[in-house]
This record gives sequence, structure tokens and C-alpha cells, in this order.
Amino acid sequence: MDFQHRAGGKTGSGGVASASESNRDRRERLRQLALETIDINKDPYFMKNHLGSYECKLCLTLHNNEGSYLAHTQGKKHQTNLARRAAKEAKEAPAQPAPEKVKVEVKKFVKIGRPGYKVTKQRDPETGQQSLLFQIDYPEIAEGIGPRHRFMSAYEQRIEPPDRRWQYLLLAAEPYETIAFKVPSREIDKAEGRFWTHWNKETKQFFLQFHFKMEKAVPPPGGPPPPMGVKRPAPLMTGLTPQPPSDPMPPPPPGGMHMPPLPPGAPAPPQMPPQMPPPGGLPPHLRPPLSADGPAGIPPPPPSS
Repeated sequence: MDFQHRAGGKTGSGGVASASESNRDRRERLRQLALETIDINKDPYFMKNHLGSYECKLCLTLHNNEGSYLAHTQGKKHQTNLARRAAKEAKEAPAQPAPEKVKVEVKKFVKIGRPGYKVTKQRDPETGQQSLLFQIDYPEIAEGIGPRHRFMSAYEQRIEPPDRRWQYLLLAAEPYETIAFKVPSREIDKAEGRFWTHWNKETKQFFLQFHFKMEKAVPPPGGPPPPMGVKRPAPLMTGLTPQPPSDPMPPPPPGGMHMPPLPPGAPAPPQMPPQMPPPGGLPPHLRPPLSADGPAGIPPPPPSS
């Protein structure tokens, strides 16, 4: 045979594989790869019959080898039948009951009214902190129940219009009604010894005391206070800058201020009596200059002998 001029052929090689041989080799490689990644024995629809071939119980197809079956499982027919079978099972499956919720027994009590209380305002002599002491009497409290308390914001309640300046202290104990105290909405000091509660089981009295935190004092806008005996100057108006002192007004002329001319037909102004100079003459800046011979009309003094 002439292998020299065959396309793709080389002397000494096995020749070019045909299309069927290439497909057979491809299927074998795919089968080996699928066997390494997929356990075919766990497939519920895979079955090997007595003739040595393989069947798909879902699609009722026959396959000569495992590779052919694996290729079938990735096809459109097998995937469609899988989706149809899953929908059918989901429809026929009985509805599973929802998991039972943990039932919490609700305690029911008949309210017998509001308890007695006493509120005391206090101020710490050392720190100056303001505090409130509440004393609540629960003589008919239920057995095994202790009083409870919590703070409520003004925006949580629905009794009064919300006001950010106030908050509420709630106290509850069955079978009494829940009572609330309206206190200023200031920060509570919960440090040790500043917030405490006590329930006296013998006298059936509940005590609660809390302190308000000290508010920081705002310093005056003018800086630190002046020392004793020194007065602080009056503050300037906002937006105005101090102006330097202006020059004093010039003195009026010796003849006085001239009146402006009156319009025609206007009444003449009243004549004011002439003002006499004050005793001692005119002030120095209003006196006319003196000539060498003395004032006009006054003879010079005689020469002394």
C-alpha cells in the first residue's frame, strides 16, 4: 500500500483514526471522567439488566455501556422527566404539619386597683445630685411574684401627647394595676450606689431610688468671672464693632449761627431776647483778639509814676 501521499499520514504511524473511532474514544474518555466524579451506583434510575446492557427506569431507554447512560442523564429528555417527576411528587406529598410553637402560659389576674406609693425628693449634700426615692406598697401581691420596673420614653406611651422633656417610670406587680411616674427626661446615673432597688418580703414594700447625672454648667460668654471688686464692662451689641472717639465739634462763630432765609409769605420767627454773657465774660476761646492799644473804646491805663 502507498502510505506516502496519504493526507495526514506518516510512515511508521498507525494512520488517521476514522470518525467512528474518534467518537468511541471520546465516549470512553467521558465515561472515565464521569466515573471519577459521579457515583453511578447511587442513581435511583440506573439499572443493569440480565443481558449486560443498562437501562434508565425513568425514561425507559437502553444503553450499551455506562458512558452512554451518563451521556443520557445530561440530555434534555432525562432532565425534563426529572423535573416532571419532582413536580408530581411535590403535589402528591402530604402536607407536613408546621413545627409546634412553644406555648407560654399567660398568667391571668383580676386587677384589684392601684397600690399606695410615696415619692421623696432628695439632694446629695456631697455631690449636689438630685434624686427621687419611690416607696410602693403591695400588701396583696401574688405569691412568688416580685415587682418589676422600667423606664419608658414619652414616644412609647399613648396617653398624653409626646414631650421630649419627660420620661416615665413604670412599676408593675400582679394583681395590682401598672402605675407610672412622670419624671424629667434627664440622664440617669446608674453608678454603684446611685441606682438601687429593694423588695421587702415581710412588709411587702418596694423601694427604688435613682440619681440624675449632674448637668455641665455653661460658662458665661464673657470668659471667667472678674476678681472681687472689679466690674465687668457692659457687653457690646452683637454685630457692632467699637468705633474710635470722634473729634469734638468746632465752637460756634462769634456772631452765632445764621438763620436760613425764609420762603415768601412765611411768618417771621419770634424775636428772642438777647442773651447776656455769663459773669466773668466770655470763655477764652470765644474772646476776640486784643489790639496793642487795648480794647476799642477803652482808653489805656495811665502810666504809673
